Amino acid sequence: MNTLRTGFLMAAMTALFLFVGYLVGGEAGMILAFLFAAGTNLFAYWNSDKVLLSMYGARPVDDTSAPDLLHMVRQLAGQAGLPMPKVYIVDNDQPNAFATGRNPEHAAVCVTTGLLRRVSQEELAGVLAHELGHVKHRDTLTMTITATIAGAISMLANFALFFGGGERRNGLGIIGVLLVSILAPFAAVLVQMAISRSREFEADRAGAEISGRPLWLASALQKIDHAAGAIANPEAEANPATAHLFIVNPLSGGGLSGLFASHPSTEERIARLRAMAGQPAAQRGPWA
Repeated sequence: MNTLRTGFLMAAMTALFLFVGYLVGGEAGMILAFLFAAGTNLFAYWNSDKVLLSMYGARPVDDTSAPDLLHMVRQLAGQAGLPMPKVYIVDNDQPNAFATGRNPEHAAVCVTTGLLRRVSQEELAGVLAHELGHVKHRDTLTMTITATIAGAISMLANFALFFGGGERRNGLGIIGVLLVSILAPFAAVLVQMAISRSREFEADRAGAEISGRPLWLASALQKIDHAAGAIANPEAEANPATAHLFIVNPLSGGGLSGLFASHPSTEERIARLRAMAGQPAAQRGPWA
């Protein structure tokens, strides 16, 4: 059901992109928008992992520089039936993690130094299993493409605002173009966030199944959420379109943070993980 919902939302975002292209240049503009979307998605498919890792200054690690971390990832990847991904560390005090890559054969898992300092080995295993859940479900490619299209919609909307006002071209007139130019990026962000939230629940479930211990991830989520609210992530603040890739939202909240949240509430995620473990949501274990 979530896969079908994700597919529907991505189709809606693509349709929105083509519509804004039509505003810019009529049928020719729509065709150009389609070609542009195909080109940007092709670039994202092959290069998104390199761009993202470079953006955050991630450094690769191996069995010499981080043997315990590599051993844990290797063991969890084996339990998940996945090839061993590349492993990276970001020098960032905010505890967080993300996965990237176009498919399981070209995946990378990245953790921050803040995460390694603030969680136990069991909690770290829960986080890594969650990220491998994203890899297994190929969410990394899905979320990269949605972020690319959302950014392209915003760019095209600006073009529509300045160049798409000809009523003879699109039939909307200047008022209609103005409204669509404002609302299209807003709608694109909402769709992007809806896709992200649905995939986080699935990655939580997959991570709990991979590790075999749902409460490890639940405990980690509680710690990360609390610390992320107090510790800034400058790279994420400078590149908010990548926020949905992290296990917990790395951005500081605002008045509309609930509406534009890239993640479901941590409380709901923990409640679902506790239910998987057979523990009532109201019951608090020693890790909580």
